[in-house]
Amino acid sequence: MSTPAASAKRPPRPHRRPKKDPARLVAFKALRAVDERDAYANLILPSLLREAEQKGMDRRDAALATELVYGTLRLQGSYDAIIAACIDRPLREVDPPVLDVLSLGAHQLLATRIPSHAAVSATVELARAVLGDGKAKFVNAVLRRISAKDLDAWIAQVAPPFEKDAEDHLAVVHSHPRWVVSSLWDSLGRWQPDACGRADIEELLRADNERPEVTLVARPGRATAAELAEALPESEPGRWSPYAVRLAEGGDPGELDVIKENRVGVQDEGSQLVALALAAAPIEGSDRLWLDGCAGPGGKAALLGALAAERGAALVASEKQPHRARLVARALDGNPGPYTVIAADGTRPAWRPGSFDRALVDVPCSGLGALRRRPEARWRRRPEDIAGFGQLQRDLLRSAIDSVRVGGVIGYATCSPHLAETRAVVDDVLRGEVGLEWIDARPLLPGVPALGAGPDVQLWPHLHSTDAMYLALLRRTS
Repeated sequence: MSTPAASAKRPPRPHRRPKKDPARLVAFKALRAVDERDAYANLILPSLLREAEQKGMDRRDAALATELVYGTLRLQGSYDAIIAACIDRPLREVDPPVLDVLSLGAHQLLATRIPSHAAVSATVELARAVLGDGKAKFVNAVLRRISAKDLDAWIAQVAPPFEKDAEDHLAVVHSHPRWVVSSLWDSLGRWQPDACGRADIEELLRADNERPEVTLVARPGRATAAELAEALPESEPGRWSPYAVRLAEGGDPGELDVIKENRVGVQDEGSQLVALALAAAPIEGSDRLWLDGCAGPGGKAALLGALAAERGAALVASEKQPHRARLVARALDGNPGPYTVIAADGTRPAWRPGSFDRALVDVPCSGLGALRRRPEARWRRRPEDIAGFGQLQRDLLRSAIDSVRVGGVIGYATCSPHLAETRAVVDDVLRGEVGLEWIDARPLLPGVPALGAGPDVQLWPHLHSTDAMYLALLRRTS
């Protein structure tokens, strides 16, 4: 016979609060900012990490959060196709925050060494914390389906056959929008006609999905690459630029004294080569005043300013957006030679025509050449955006031409290999201008291979380990 105490109803268990994993929570917040506010991961993630570190997050968790954010953004297209195969509704009907959590879980399951059970349980805990119990059950069910196969098996299932639709196949396999695959393939065929087959475009797309090296630039007159390499024993010299040093994987350049002192900057080697080629181009007559007409955020301006100072020349760095002009001023702070930073519209020059001996315009563009560093750009851009940049790019190039005296040199650069943003712009402007000649830029980049037939050059991530920078050099002859 049971006693009253034994038969008494047990009190309900207290509701367990979901455990907040700091790395996954930061990664989720970063993905939401990218989706909701069009934030760039490389700008929003550092602030989220600093905030989390102040609350006790360690470096191991910070590294995991970084991998989750960038890895998920790079492979988002592949993960979308896999998730779509594991649910019974169109992908567009899944709430974006739920899809972000699922994508983070898919990345852990398919592209990291995290054990499957740990990846699922940690992601479901994240879902409980940010989505609630009901949606966490949906996340759990989908992730368990995903965990049944590895990435290769999933890709074999969800990607259309190459023979049926080559660009669609590559879009799913290598996680690029179809139109981007098509544009890159067209451009590769223009610049590398003997190396634009399936293997070549796949090598390029794979390079876009690799984690880029951190490359530093020793600013002339303030530091040398040799000094920098000596201070960083695990670093390696740059491949092409005499001022470049490649930082060992996992290094944090922000903690280096030479960075804090502004003697060294973080700058892709392709960006360095653009500045070096402009500075090396032969000109007739004086060489006293240089222009960076689209100077923000300041990397090229800082290198150009240092190179100009070595020759006793001065730099004018112009940037339309005041907040970006402040970044340029910060980058140039301490430059060994004279310089001026102004907030001005490059299409409405604040200087007289013919004022400069050299001028560079690294024009606003789609950014398709920097998808390694800004993987979200591939999902944010649309084909119509390319045309939207076209008039501004032409106007800036025409303004740069007008700004240079006879005998001076103009550099037109973009961080995009898209033909409509590169050769098409220069060809179009040249058709309406007289007194200009192409300068063959290839000899000004000594030792750099696979630069094409010239006179302009296109760099590639898979061939040069740089961003896909484009450069055309022109001389004003009359």
